[in-house]
Amino acid sequence: MTALVQNRNTKLLAIHCMPDHAHLFVGIKPTVLISDLVKEVKVESNEFINSKKWIKGKFNWQEGYGVFSYSRSQIDTMVNYVLNQEQHHQKKTFKQEYLELLKKFEIAFEEKYVFDFFE
Repeated sequence: MTALVQNRNTKLLAIHCMPDHAHLFVGIKPTVLISDLVKEVKVESNEFINSKKWIKGKFNWQEGYGVFSYSRSQIDTMVNYVLNQEQHHQKKTFKQEYLELLKKFEIAFEEKYVFDFFE
């Protein structure tokens, strides 16, 4: 995933994969379409994981993704947050975290369209 992001004219600032989700903190230029970047990373990482046969059956990311924007002044805080996911998720689940972010960023959503969470 690191190479996939870096090869698309973006800068990977932090990455951490949990068993049920991944966090990527990426610096993106205005010319990069976020939806294209996410699609390419998901498709190509699916193909890579399946070619390596790291899991039984076929691996596939869920549909959808969440993107939140942070300012340059928050880089250190966000890098620390991404790299310390195990500690963070001892306090709250991915579902709790994601729903809190949607509310914090005032993103309207219907819960039936949010990810399938594995708890």
